[in-house]
Amino acid sequence: MAVTLADVAARARVSAATVSRVLSGNYPVAESTRTRVLRAVDELEYVVNGPASALAAATSDLVGVLVNDIADPFFGIMAGAVQAEMGAPTGEPGRGAEKLAVICNTGGSPERELNYLTLLQRQRAAAVVLTGGAVEHPDHAAAVATKASRLAASGTRVVLCGRPPIADATTLTFDNRGGARRLTEHLLTLGHRRIGYVAGPAERTTTRHRLEGHRAALGAAEVNSFDADLERLTVHGLYDRASGYDATLELLRRDRGLTAIVAANDTIALGVCAALRDQGLRIPEDVSVAGFDDLPFSADAVPALTTMRLPLHEAGARAGRLALGREPQPPGGVAMVRAELMARASTAPPRG
Repeated sequence: MAVTLADVAARARVSAATVSRVLSGNYPVAESTRTRVLRAVDELEYVVNGPASALAAATSDLVGVLVNDIADPFFGIMAGAVQAEMGAPTGEPGRGAEKLAVICNTGGSPERELNYLTLLQRQRAAAVVLTGGAVEHPDHAAAVATKASRLAASGTRVVLCGRPPIADATTLTFDNRGGARRLTEHLLTLGHRRIGYVAGPAERTTTRHRLEGHRAALGAAEVNSFDADLERLTVHGLYDRASGYDATLELLRRDRGLTAIVAANDTIALGVCAALRDQGLRIPEDVSVAGFDDLPFSADAVPALTTMRLPLHEAGARAGRLALGREPQPPGGVAMVRAELMARASTAPPRG
């Protein structure tokens, strides 16, 4: 028997009118109520407006692009590149019709990410592009995988950009481990041995992979070989400037003799540089600083920031083409996006 609007309302403990408002998206609804309704929709596999078979075979002109924080240049660059691919240039054959790209800002919330995926399924989106690192929690990973399968089954292309691969999705995965390892090897080659690390949120795949690459380089060079040393010289925080500032003060409290600090991204690195300057330390004469991503401001920082460059615009554009079927799938559905070392003025050999 087909699931009805009334069934969803009963499961969510709301009125049928409230369910309709949530699904239409045209009326204000409390976030807790919206979450409860979307969970009921998902659990019951409710399909909006009539025969499920007819809707499952059709997709709209909508493409959803999920980002953690649209104000973060990392996500803004990728989202902009995906959106640019949605147009159909006049006179170019084989490009297909234009699509409407909708940017879904999750704020890093796993619940909001799942809610957006449910809404995009109900809107029969032509494609969904998920950007940035994934939350490392078994329940959330299983929920995302399930939603990806349902989207794919209904004709929606699912593309991951900067996330680990999952079934039923095409993936452009970033070489975060390899890039972080090469970045730390650069500092080791310069002669640094007392290196601090400012990591991102512990629950994110990007955080773990970049930290693993950093520690792999240290291990190969037999630097900070004890777990206690690795933990002492690592501070976790958000991917923002304030976290970089605060983490640097904590690292200096733990070891005033640090000669280099690696930041998990360029925005964190700005905070690291600000904290060092406020402590009367020069960059790179006293402490070298390195970041990751090569965001637009990195080359113009003072001094210019050494970092690992990820081709974010190119990756986003490719994700957009894959989402629209305008580019062949990579072998096995997974392609690695390599990082390139940009050695600049913020790193130098430590003072003797």
